[in-house]
Amino acid sequence: MKRLLGFFSITIIVVISVLYFTSISEKATVEPKDEMQKELLETAEKTFRFFEDYTDPQTGLTMDRVDYEKEETKAEHTSPTNIAMYMLSMVSGVELGYISKEEAERKLDITLRTLNEMETWNGLYYNWYFTKDGTQKKDWGQFISSVDNGWLTAGLIVTGQYFDGLKELTEPLVEQMDYSTLYDPSVGHLYGGYDKEKESLTSHHYGLLYTEPRVASYLAIGKGDVPEEHWWRLYRAFPPKFDWQSQIPSGPMKDYDGVNVFQGVYEYEGIKYVPSWGGSMFEALMPSLVMKENELAVNGLGLNNNHHVQGQIRYAKVNGLEAWGFSPAAIRNNYGEFGAPVLGVEGYEDKGIVTPHASFLALDHALEEVYENLKILKSMGVYGEDYGYFDTVNLQTREVAHTYLSLDQGMILASITNYLKEGVIRDYFHQDPIGNKPEHLLEEEDFGIRD
Repeated sequence: MKRLLGFFSITIIVVISVLYFTSISEKATVEPKDEMQKELLETAEKTFRFFEDYTDPQTGLTMDRVDYEKEETKAEHTSPTNIAMYMLSMVSGVELGYISKEEAERKLDITLRTLNEMETWNGLYYNWYFTKDGTQKKDWGQFISSVDNGWLTAGLIVTGQYFDGLKELTEPLVEQMDYSTLYDPSVGHLYGGYDKEKESLTSHHYGLLYTEPRVASYLAIGKGDVPEEHWWRLYRAFPPKFDWQSQIPSGPMKDYDGVNVFQGVYEYEGIKYVPSWGGSMFEALMPSLVMKENELAVNGLGLNNNHHVQGQIRYAKVNGLEAWGFSPAAIRNNYGEFGAPVLGVEGYEDKGIVTPHASFLALDHALEEVYENLKILKSMGVYGEDYGYFDTVNLQTREVAHTYLSLDQGMILASITNYLKEGVIRDYFHQDPIGNKPEHLLEEEDFGIRD
């Protein structure tokens, strides 16, 4: 009987121990997630405040940049991408409870009416306008950018789907944005843009798929401005004969809708991937703010997004860097292009400079790593009390650029909203026929990069 009691006592102790340590383990996994959610909501609210405070109430146009080095310095001009980020910020503000839908719609109505009066070329917008009145900032040239217009179109599409009362304003603007004027059928690529002063298209094209212009390519196909063939004529990796690239890719030729595509891939530290141009997070993941790459392109772009995040994290570790997140961003009194060079065809130079927006773009792919990375950045002073994360820190000198870019603030806020609200911005983009029509292009491709 004593032996039996002893057996039950031991069993109870074991069971209690298992339950205790299971509880501790669950607590360890739950707490960071809870803390992360608190961190995300705090950051989102401050970032949203930036758009409220630095958007002209008369025109609805957001300033490009605000610096806080010695005193507040405002860059009172804007771009098509900045305008798109403001639109997405209003959707985010409603979703996260910082503004009512009615008030957000009222604010965006002002922006859309300003856009309707702004000077365009074939319905496409110039690179720079003054925020005070929407007139062109001609001292910086008169350039029409394919990639910037792509973002504005995407912002208009999301806005029209999210705010029903604004469709009558967004749809005509989207319809008149004619991407056929920037398409070169001889190579199947979009030109970089058009220079109105020189009255000429650029000598270069956007020929690489895994860069941020793929948003313009995708929606230009969705609009019917360019043929679907355009998608398959973009390079995944340049062919091996292009021996100037950072590494020589390997892979088969595959037929997609009658187009023979070189399915070439790079490899770094056991990670296979289709390269971007510079190896930056901005090129790699910004399109997934609106496009359902992670959901639909599970063997293609979505998987590649995950591998690029892992590649950036691994690159920082291999090189002994305290933090990761390499992407074009502001430095003091300037702007720089940064990336993990091994992830790019040519690769932006690694100068040990990281930017918080790169971490937020990675939320869907590496939550715990993002959480830890943001804690490190905060400890370095890369966080402002008023508007959230400053733009960059130099890991070698610890110099922080006390700057807010509306582009980077927009990426941070939209990333948080998509993460907390299960891809809500992507849902509204794909709800529109323009976002929905080309979905099969995402679904059918296999990059051949599975582990």
